[in-house]
Amino acid sequence: MRTPLWLLLLVVAVLLLIPAESYGRRGRVEEEEEEEEEWRGGRRGYGRGEGEDLFLLQDSTRVVQTDAGEMRVVRTFGGRIIERPMHIGFITMEPKSLFIPQYLDSSLIIFVRRGEAKLGTIYKDELLERWLKIGDVFRIPAGSAFYLINTGETQRLHIICSIDASESLGLRTFQSFFIGGGTYPTSVLTGFDPETLATAFNVSRDEVTDFLTSQQEGPIVYVNDSAQPSVWTKFLQLKKQDRLQHLKRMEGSQELPEEEGEAEQQERSWSWRKLLPSLFGSDNAREDRGRRRGKAPDSYNLYDRKPDFRNNYGWSVALHESDYEPLRHSGIGVYLVNLTAGSMMAPHVNPTATEYAIVLRGSGTIQIAYPNGSSALKAKVSEGDIFWVPRYFPFCQISSRTGPFEFFGFTTSARKNRPQFLAGQNSLLHVLRGPELAASLGSTDDRVRSFLDAQREAVILPSPSAAPPDEAMGEENRPKMATERVENVARSIANEMVVGFD
Repeated sequence: MRTPLWLLLLVVAVLLLIPAESYGRRGRVEEEEEEEEEWRGGRRGYGRGEGEDLFLLQDSTRVVQTDAGEMRVVRTFGGRIIERPMHIGFITMEPKSLFIPQYLDSSLIIFVRRGEAKLGTIYKDELLERWLKIGDVFRIPAGSAFYLINTGETQRLHIICSIDASESLGLRTFQSFFIGGGTYPTSVLTGFDPETLATAFNVSRDEVTDFLTSQQEGPIVYVNDSAQPSVWTKFLQLKKQDRLQHLKRMEGSQELPEEEGEAEQQERSWSWRKLLPSLFGSDNAREDRGRRRGKAPDSYNLYDRKPDFRNNYGWSVALHESDYEPLRHSGIGVYLVNLTAGSMMAPHVNPTATEYAIVLRGSGTIQIAYPNGSSALKAKVSEGDIFWVPRYFPFCQISSRTGPFEFFGFTTSARKNRPQFLAGQNSLLHVLRGPELAASLGSTDDRVRSFLDAQREAVILPSPSAAPPDEAMGEENRPKMATERVENVARSIANEMVVGFD
């Protein structure tokens, strides 16, 4: 009995399709594995957990170091999954110290972690002063001159700041341009010929040389008698009239002939006069401060704000451009989360921005998932650690059972963020619940409803079973803290100050 021709052709076609389908499935698996390896970027650690080298920012560079304080910077990764460059800075200042006047090629959003400070900056050609306390947020635009003083008598000042490099020169991570300075650091004024400066300030060449070579104590200096008197301290010790004459000499504001007119006199007046009188005190300082507040940008305190969400397991605050207008110009948001012991921020997705977080206190576990559903990160973090989550990546934060877990951070969007939760009463699954969701899970409506209704809480959930244990993780399984890594770097550059670096 002969086999029909059509049947033979059908058998051949099926045989040809089987390896093609098998190859297609294998190809998709290999493609997913390659994509996952690309996300990792070949950053597998040695003896550390999965994804720690990519999602935990553990290396920092000390860019300023003096007896009066320091600044270190954690650089973030570049690449396709970073929509805008941002780095994280940490400033520590001893009591009664000054971060001398300067401007940057990057904008800063500062957050006062500990202590109190006075910040001076320029706003619409006028000096703007703000007294900052714990929890205050303030934006310093790129190119805007500023100074910072730790006004505390005994307490160190700790500041965390975002460094937005989107306006930078692109040569280094960021670049400082010191207005104040001398031999260390050098002032930008030293880039001009002494004759040019003598003419500009209407002083002698010797006065210019002496004026621009006196400071040698670094970018952060003491301004009281607790340390060796600096040029800034000596200035403060001058009598009021002597200080005024010295400022006039600095600003080159000596009177011009009447025929030159007021416009020419204003043009000859140096802009430092807007910074220095307030910096070194004035009888009219408080009067001027009250008169200039007006619509000038003020600070915003996160701890004074009513939480956007609160339940028995924690609270969260998110600051957007609609809440704090200066954020509109930066395109960066700010947030603060506090989880009680053993609680969890439900798994969720940020559809609008990448997040950067700094652990302020406590410890917990961070979990991040890759797009293909595999684990990208599961790591324990504690105070001082920094982690980041790319836009669209699902993640959650879990507090340990030892105490509260608090973290602060920045997002790459100043618009109101509407996180999409994947679990809890307000989750996407509840919104999508229906026959379509049940079919996609290979289940029934009743079973899906029962599964989802088991969790009655939303956003921040109780999670004693998921919370990390009380005992400390072994060193071989615990990611090295950022502060430990910094100390290793610091020993090699202990006496070096980098005002901009690659």
